[in-house]
Amino acid sequence: MPFSAREARNIIRKEVKRVPEGEEVRHLNITAMMDMMTILLVTFIFQASVTTELHVGEIELPQSLIEEPMPEIRTSVVITRTGIVVEGKTIVAVRDGDVDPSDKEGGALGMKVPALTNFLSKLRAAEESTLRQRGKEPPAIPELMILADRHTPYRLLLEVMFSAKQKEAGYKRFRLVVQKHSPVGP
Repeated sequence: MPFSAREARNIIRKEVKRVPEGEEVRHLNITAMMDMMTILLVTFIFQASVTTELHVGEIELPQSLIEEPMPEIRTSVVITRTGIVVEGKTIVAVRDGDVDPSDKEGGALGMKVPALTNFLSKLRAAEESTLRQRGKEPPAIPELMILADRHTPYRLLLEVMFSAKQKEAGYKRFRLVVQKHSPVGP
């Protein structure tokens, strides 16, 4: 049975007048709400179990690379609290865990650090040239070792990897160097 706006206002006014001013509502019928919550809970539990089953089959766990020999050329990038260092030379300054926006392509939201990309590109070309002069073939998949402080922000690490992966620099594989945790003895 539809109500007009006028009839709805009249019904509301009558109901408000029924409860004396200052008196609390002592009874609240929540049966319908509990029914809905139960239905939603069952739906969410079912949906979570179905979603988990679908994605488990798609995950491919990475293999350990421990048995692989270290490459002959080991270009390394060191991320310190004050800068990004390659081959002992500070390429870009780091302040408060971030590269200055003027040093990034795209400003503060940019990921590419052109100075790092250009330096790595020249370094890689020189290293490959040296290998060819020795009669050796450069690696098919160029590799970069990254050493970073444990407090290095994740975004800064991503910016370094993104810059090194650019077409100009061409690094395709990264090794993150960490220190193994050894228990403190007595």
